[in-house]
Amino acid sequence: MDFETESQRKKCGVFGDVLGGVTMVLPKELDEPIPLPSPPPLALPFELRFQLPDLKLAVRDFMRSREAGEFLSGALAGAMTKAVLAPLETIRTRMVVGVGSKNISGSFLEVIEQQGWQGLWAGNGINMLRIIPTQAIELGTFECVKRAMTSAQEKWSQSECPRVQLGPVSLSFSLSWISPVAVGGAAAGIFSTLACHPLEVLKDRLTVSRDIYPTLSVAISKIYKDGGIGAFYAGISPTLIGMLPYSTCYYFMYDTMKTSYCKGKNKNSLNRPEMLLIGAFAGFTASTLSFPLEVARKRLMVGALQGKCPPHMAAALSEVIREEGLMGLYRGWGASCLKVMPSSGITWMFYEAWKDILLVERRLL
Repeated sequence: MDFETESQRKKCGVFGDVLGGVTMVLPKELDEPIPLPSPPPLALPFELRFQLPDLKLAVRDFMRSREAGEFLSGALAGAMTKAVLAPLETIRTRMVVGVGSKNISGSFLEVIEQQGWQGLWAGNGINMLRIIPTQAIELGTFECVKRAMTSAQEKWSQSECPRVQLGPVSLSFSLSWISPVAVGGAAAGIFSTLACHPLEVLKDRLTVSRDIYPTLSVAISKIYKDGGIGAFYAGISPTLIGMLPYSTCYYFMYDTMKTSYCKGKNKNSLNRPEMLLIGAFAGFTASTLSFPLEVARKRLMVGALQGKCPPHMAAALSEVIREEGLMGLYRGWGASCLKVMPSSGITWMFYEAWKDILLVERRLL
């Protein structure tokens, strides 16, 4: 484009073809209309899609895990033990709650005279239903919590312990003083009690008052009618209080004696007779220490059957002392040891045996 004069140059602005009367020749490409972009396709309505997890795969993975093997070992060990020792459990329960004779042989003969040999297995059906989940939860929880606590202690020791500065006082938090075995034992007792306490109530009612509660269905309906859901948790507070020292002592004694014995004999594991003896001694020690609480617990659970139910554990203990003296707190202790010692020994023996079968095949031990 050529401008003739300076005035024409000044008149020409940005759009010289308009202001200066000069026509600009645009390229052919720019002379054509610019195509507009096509509008985006209409969005489809939003669609929600849910994909359920593969339950078969989850169940299969869990059944192959170490935890599943431990829970199953506990369930099988409990079932086999209770099938053998049901008569001792019946006699122990009758003596603890004050029904019938005050000695083992007398109580044994009374049951046979009144109910026949089948009476020794009274309530054994509900007892089996109770012991299978109880032992599975108890032994499985013990192993899981003990491993978790041990792992936490190892990680805690590798890093610097947290400290809190309160003026001139410096507090250091450490987990080294906590026993993983004791924590695992306490957790085992608490979780198994909360989960299976209603079955314990049913078992005691069927054992002590067979005439009032002839069958499981009658017992369930009658207990619910009399007290609702809360009636199935009668005595839960003293049960937890009594279970805590028993379970802690029981697992601590067994694991400690097992570890010490293996170190002393320079061996990796116990044989079956050694498991039987150490398990029996652990049960004897734990039962002896916590037996007064067991007496109070049983009194609260079946007190309504005799028309008098202490309001709490302290009242139950004072009632026993007032009526029978201090020795009343250990009434039925012999029968309890007669039941607890073989029961705990056989349970540990079966449990370790089932673990060898179920876990060694998974190469988890």
